[in-house]
Amino acid sequence: TVYAFLGIVSSVNQHIIETPTDGQTLASKEQSIPWSLVVSVLKDIEAVVEVAAQHFVGDDRKWSFLAVTEAVKAGVRLAAFGESGYKMLLQGGEVANEEEINILDENFGAKSNGVPVIYPMNGHFQNGHGVASNGLDGKAGFVSKSLEGRAVAALNKFGQNAKMTSDPMWMKKALPPPDPPAMVVEKPTLASIWSAKGISGRLFLLGEVVHIFRPLLYVLLIKKFGIKSWTPWLVSLAVEITSLGIHSRATDLHQRGGKVHQLSSAERDELKRRKMMWALYVMRDPFFTRYTKRHLQKAEKVLDPVPLIGFLTGKLVELVEGAQTRYTYTSGS
Repeated sequence: TVYAFLGIVSSVNQHIIETPTDGQTLASKEQSIPWSLVVSVLKDIEAVVEVAAQHFVGDDRKWSFLAVTEAVKAGVRLAAFGESGYKMLLQGGEVANEEEINILDENFGAKSNGVPVIYPMNGHFQNGHGVASNGLDGKAGFVSKSLEGRAVAALNKFGQNAKMTSDPMWMKKALPPPDPPAMVVEKPTLASIWSAKGISGRLFLLGEVVHIFRPLLYVLLIKKFGIKSWTPWLVSLAVEITSLGIHSRATDLHQRGGKVHQLSSAERDELKRRKMMWALYVMRDPFFTRYTKRHLQKAEKVLDPVPLIGFLTGKLVELVEGAQTRYTYTSGS
């Protein structure tokens, strides 16, 4: 409980530190509920739920409480998935997926597959190219690559500089510096993704939903068949492989259709992280009891005669065997 409490305090503190100021916040980031913080708190609470359930009702009946906890986490992640505009969840929803925006894109402000991408608050579009003027503080917004767009931006900047020169000095000192221009990012809806992005968009949604509900399915199967059964282990692994396969298929269909579906660097790292999480399957029963534990004990016997190294190996094996008994340490959820 103390460990979970410290984890919750740390998550809240980190959320406060990483929350941007109003001037730096895009309109798309305005959320009524900080879903990433809720997911982090639930993960800390789940460890307490498991230990308390195991202490009061036993090993066999604790899975009912863990199933309820995983159901709540799946619901929160599903809500976070929709709130983010159906973008990939990073680290199970603990990290907000802030999509990288290239402000010098030729098609900036255009529509992608019929879905509006971004609209500037102070600027306009000329022949499909975005043109935004500099703010009064001299900071540039976005500028088109075309000569026509740059010319319009230069004229706009000249007009703003002339206006500033004509204003009285006392007015300049009295007025506070304006905030940087805000941008409004219109989040795609489920209907827009379903209709505009076609099969690839639907596959992406399916792959992410499958990934979200995988831990709940795993716990429910353990509750039904038992922790020593191979059924939960195999089904969980198959679901994870299916989820990544669907994501790969969605990207491939996008490229075959002549469209470029580029994942951000954070999303590519997330897919790599999900593949690395497959290593936890060697720590889960029944694989651990039948294979992993046997090799750990062999390594301990071989290294036991070696001074210091044998002692450290024995302690390491003891810690691994102790952590393996906790679902929250090996679930990867």
